[in-house]
Amino acid sequence: MKQFSDLISAIEITNKTNAKIDALVRYFSTAPDKDKLWLIALFTGKRPSRPVKTTLMKEWCMELTNLPEWLFLESYGTVGDLGETLALLLPEPTHHLDLSLNEWMTELKALKPKSDDEKKAFVLEAWTGLEQQERLIFNKLIGGSFRIGVSKKTLVNALAKLTNIDANQLMHSIIGNWEVNSIAFEELIHGKHINYDNSKPYPFCLAYALEKDLPELGEPDDWIVEQKWDGIRGQIVKRNNEIYIWSRGEELVTKQFPELVEAMSNFKDDFVIDGEILAMKDNDVLLFNDLQKRLNRKNVTKKLLEEVPVGFKAYDILEFNGDDIREDAFEARRQRLESLFNSVALPEYIKLSFLVDFKDWKELHAIRDNSRAINSEGLMLKQKKSPYHTGRKKGDWWKWKVDPLTIDAVMIYAQKGSGRRSSKYTDYTFAVKKDDALVTVAKAYSGLTDREITEISQWVNKNAIEKFGPVRTVKPELVFEIAFEGIALSNRHKSGVALRFPRIARWRKDKPAEEIDTIETVKSLILSC
Repeated sequence: MKQFSDLISAIEITNKTNAKIDALVRYFSTAPDKDKLWLIALFTGKRPSRPVKTTLMKEWCMELTNLPEWLFLESYGTVGDLGETLALLLPEPTHHLDLSLNEWMTELKALKPKSDDEKKAFVLEAWTGLEQQERLIFNKLIGGSFRIGVSKKTLVNALAKLTNIDANQLMHSIIGNWEVNSIAFEELIHGKHINYDNSKPYPFCLAYALEKDLPELGEPDDWIVEQKWDGIRGQIVKRNNEIYIWSRGEELVTKQFPELVEAMSNFKDDFVIDGEILAMKDNDVLLFNDLQKRLNRKNVTKKLLEEVPVGFKAYDILEFNGDDIREDAFEARRQRLESLFNSVALPEYIKLSFLVDFKDWKELHAIRDNSRAINSEGLMLKQKKSPYHTGRKKGDWWKWKVDPLTIDAVMIYAQKGSGRRSSKYTDYTFAVKKDDALVTVAKAYSGLTDREITEISQWVNKNAIEKFGPVRTVKPELVFEIAFEGIALSNRHKSGVALRFPRIARWRKDKPAEEIDTIETVKSLILSC
């Protein structure tokens, strides 16, 4: 645990990517193989399910420290992170436990089916045998997240520096299905498990937001333009008569979309296709809010299949009959994809992405502006000669989204952040008018400068009305312009609407709270879309 704890400390004290990579390389160079595998698993979202409820951990801490609940909640509100709060409040250790990361994770996995009394005994033994930083790591292993700025790309770059293996191959090796206890570290990084795993997806190629004028991209004839759809990005893998569907978050979602599996079984060839999973009805694309009803379902009922049918718009083909064709030009891959789709009869809900016909860059402005009318987010611009990159590579693929919708709302709740921002209020809840009252419409935590966050935090400290754990109710005085990508009616929200990707566009110091938008104005945006 100390070795892993030292790694986390080394990463947390720097904002420099190269320093983080060097710290990871040092760890991989000296740690036991099982510990290396667990590190990769934890940083790529493969942690086991939480074995202990956080409410129990809170109760055990208050019991051990003799703290009243109000003081614990006040401490939690100040720190902003439960695992860190527990680590700071607990008394000094009485002994020292020296277990490896693998040993701790094995113990925690075995803890899940045990009784609450057995869990309590285990957790208290750990708390009293670990130093403060090690306790924090232990608490995070139970179910928290390591928000230390280590992306999959950073992790892969560290492994590439350590092993001299191509980063693309490493990324391919560590995503998908593998278990710590069923693979060796060398087998994982060399991809020994890939050949026999029919389900293995590829790392997604991602686009940058367009940051230049269209003529600066060069000749229009060098580009292919498609609609940018608001669904979930997915790879459909067909190998050896088996079909798998992966989300961009590297989750296997095959069982959630049985109609797509059935449709793809019509193909005789094997392939890996990249595209967008969308809620579709009568050949029209529905809102993302509709698609959400189909997500994360263990069982998809016949009723749900009828109420929210889904479709797939294919963007790209990455593998064909066992051959990795990602290095081929996009134009050639598109031709291969078209030939594949023309080889069989497919249902209406399985389609190739529509290519926008244009001769001049100026024509695209009107097409983009009309995107919301067809529930599109805007346009995708792809260089004809581009390969299918791993992750983002600036210059080849651009996303040109429609301008966001905006409303003016007042802040009514504020909550402190976590990690480096645990001392400041960074998470906010906003409301609009409904008759003579206020109704919440969105939560947001991005869009402000550090200086603005500091100023708002000072204001919250002076203008808080009530406390609910880490949350503060504040006077409804500060007005903000909230930007969002889409809006839909929703029975799950008190306001009756759900905003898509809300964020703070600007702090409206020029506007009094009396002039914020009404819920009727907000709902009228649904019709304008």
